[in-house]
Amino acid sequence: MQRDQAWEILVEHSREERTRKHGIAVEAAMQAYAKLLHEDVEKWGIVGLLHDFDWEIHPTEELHPKAGSEILAARGVAEDIRYAILCHAPFLGLEYHSKMDRAIYACDELSGFVIACTLVKPDRSLSSIEPASVRKKMKDKAFARAVRREDLIQGAKDLGVELDEHILFVAEALKPVAQELGINP
Repeated sequence: MQRDQAWEILVEHSREERTRKHGIAVEAAMQAYAKLLHEDVEKWGIVGLLHDFDWEIHPTEELHPKAGSEILAARGVAEDIRYAILCHAPFLGLEYHSKMDRAIYACDELSGFVIACTLVKPDRSLSSIEPASVRKKMKDKAFARAVRREDLIQGAKDLGVELDEHILFVAEALKPVAQELGINP
């Protein structure tokens, strides 16, 4: 699968701009980790781009991302990509088979949380993101309340990186797509 094919699937099933932007953000974080770990950058990016493609049509844990995986299978998407996408949903209880499986879980919620933290900065800039301020926002349960804080912590742990290092890495990874996300690099 190529990136343009993945984008077509995302656009077909996701009408909301925020869903598409989230896919772009997670794609960027996944690509950055793939480069760091000497893995397949395009494949990891596709996992990031598509991980929530079915959220708008399957907005429940009973369906998302399992039903989405069936759509991707019918489109001929490789099994390892589909499995990694399933791994972003900790409630499925799947075992990780690859670094890619770990990375999608680690990058998913943190990408969104870092963007939320950036949006409340006066300069709306990723360059202003500091781990201490992100951790402080994690303690504020009213801030980005849909984000499970334990997923942020567990994702970094499963990936084998310190949370502060992970926060900085993801913030840096988002800089090339910052304009698309409505924030500053």
